[in-house]
Amino acid sequence: MKNKKQERRSSIKKRIRRIVTGSAERPRLTVFRSNKQIYVQLIDDAVGRTVAAAASSEKGLAEQKVTKIDQAKLVGKLIAEKAIAAGISEVVFDRNGYLYHGRVKSLAEAAREGGLKF
Repeated sequence: MKNKKQERRSSIKKRIRRIVTGSAERPRLTVFRSNKQIYVQLIDDAVGRTVAAAASSEKGLAEQKVTKIDQAKLVGKLIAEKAIAAGISEVVFDRNGYLYHGRVKSLAEAAREGGLKF
């Protein structure tokens, strides 16, 4: 049985996903945050394909001893670089039921600084 926090997040997630969809020109930038790591993907919902992905557990980022908020900034910059290399400049942001605060906010701001528009 889910606890109240998980139920709240899943209902927020469903509400967001009703509105936010990704396309080939403007994929969905979705965030998943665990207790230790943060993951981000660019998804084309029309085809159901992941265009690019980045995570704090990747080789270059995992060795760095930084706070989780700084870790999220690094992941945001990395996904922006990968998106621009794939020819994507505009995305739709899907916070995946998480509050736009802390790690999610720092990831989004770093992706914007990296050149993504949303």
